[in-house]
Amino acid sequence: MQAGSTVMVVEDDAAVRTVVTDHLRLAGCQVMPHRDGALAWEAFQQTPPDLLILDRMLPGLSGDELCRRVREVSAVPILMLTALGSLEHRIDGLENGADDYLAKPFSLRELQLRVNVQLRRGNPSAPLAFHAGPFRVDAEHRRVWLDGREIALTTREYELLVYLVRNPDRVISRDEILREVWRWGFGDASTVTVHVRRLREKIEADPKIPAYLCTEWGAGYRFVLDGNG
Repeated sequence: MQAGSTVMVVEDDAAVRTVVTDHLRLAGCQVMPHRDGALAWEAFQQTPPDLLILDRMLPGLSGDELCRRVREVSAVPILMLTALGSLEHRIDGLENGADDYLAKPFSLRELQLRVNVQLRRGNPSAPLAFHAGPFRVDAEHRRVWLDGREIALTTREYELLVYLVRNPDRVISRDEILREVWRWGFGDASTVTVHVRRLREKIEADPKIPAYLCTEWGAGYRFVLDGNG
């Protein structure tokens, strides 16, 4: 973990909140623990953290609603930590703007790895700014423009888009995306599907007929820089 990073933990279960808070503090993070979703939202607006970890079932304001509100104003990474671990619930969480989803019960080792991924910044050896077709990327500030218009992206959407623009005209499987973008050796491929859909809504004139982020049925995705997919 990146020592000094600020993490907000929103969890109404006192035991879970304490364990997660203590673990993150031992790792060098500054932790802002909350049990109530509404109070966490007020605190977030005053002092946005580097990472938000939240339960889905919260008093005051649900985790889903808190996630949606945060996503309207910020691209801060969001990790949902919840007992609702079915595929449908995971997809719902991702649709609401979460970047990752960890179901209870969980190991602190897995939590640490997922937090590491969310806090990790771009490869320092990569160019800090570059153009790829109509896309301009500022890696230092993690910003992207398309035809001169800045695109508001979450952390995961940014990392996915940058990986795609750096690998144009090549069929990329969802397993490869999970491995290279999420840093997962295995995982639920529907995570990629949800993020691709969200990314298309931001970069495509018509997300139903994508010109840049094209589906190669049965194989994965192909990114077309000239927009003639």
